[in-house]
Amino acid sequence: MILFITAFFAASIGIALPGLINMTAAKISMKEGKDHALLFVCGAVVIIFFQTLLAINFSQVIASNSSVLELIRKVGLVIFSTISIYFLCFAKNTVLNPKDLKIKSKTSRFFLGILLSALNFFPFPYYVYLVLSLSTAGYFDFKILSIILFLIGVVTGSFTMFYYYIFFFKKIESQTDFFLKNINKIIGTITGIVAVISLVKILV
Repeated sequence: MILFITAFFAASIGIALPGLINMTAAKISMKEGKDHALLFVCGAVVIIFFQTLLAINFSQVIASNSSVLELIRKVGLVIFSTISIYFLCFAKNTVLNPKDLKIKSKTSRFFLGILLSALNFFPFPYYVYLVLSLSTAGYFDFKILSIILFLIGVVTGSFTMFYYYIFFFKKIESQTDFFLKNINKIIGTITGIVAVISLVKILV
């Protein structure tokens, strides 16, 4: 149950910040209706499922080799520190509003969801880091039950947050504007926290 809850909330947090996929879902909902938006989301979630499964398999390979695990932690520290410095010090805010998005594709919204989600590489390193952290803490053992619980948590968490954007975007638009205006600081802070956690794990 801990795995499911952790994966659910991790997926929800990862998608909660306004981005291209959830904003596109909100745009389709506003322009074409909620049914088309749900088709789009289903396509996006299919890719998230396979990205997560790939992340689990990759994590298992890393976890079985302590030297590779240590190297990944050091590389992750450098990457997250660099990202944090960039977003906190150099990145410029660009407000992304679903009303401004232009969706030119005439293909099925399901396949558009697959396409946009496939272009988003963030879930892979995100879930690799999460799985390795859970494995180190003793909550993930790479057995079939653990994998299934984690995948179900990620899929349901992702779908729930997308659903929230589709059906309640109008009600949370003011809060979304706040996140959009401060998106760089939020991302920089989150990656900074991850970098600190990575540094602690390396030193301890």
